[in-house]
Amino acid sequence: MDKQKFPTGLMHAIGFTELLRSDAEAGAARVRFTARPEFAHTNGTVVQGGIITAWLDCSMAFAVMAREPESGLASLELKVTFLERVDVSTFEVEARVLRWGRSVVFMEADLYAQDGRLCARASSTGKLVRAKG
Repeated sequence: MDKQKFPTGLMHAIGFTELLRSDAEAGAARVRFTARPEFAHTNGTVVQGGIITAWLDCSMAFAVMAREPESGLASLELKVTFLERVDVSTFEVEARVLRWGRSVVFMEADLYAQDGRLCARASSTGKLVRAKG
């Protein structure tokens, strides 16, 4: 994992546990996150939406990096739909690139509970950031 693109402190702060799968050909990644009690409101029982959004966004970046590791990614737009309550537990995100342009990528990500329930879905448009030269 590239510590410049995915800084250790940031990854710890959002509850990153591990990159489970990375598929360069498909532009896909599966990532595990663990919610800690300090991520939650409603007497510490429901994970705050911004944390969930960070999980989805981070996972989509992993999908892009799987396909083109030398590029960076700048989010241009991000939409999140919260489908289920997200408790303090462990979750997995399945992220994928839908379309790859010369400088823009379109992505999706799904957040799953341990029992397989789909809890949140995101779609995003990102700008590929490449070294000049």
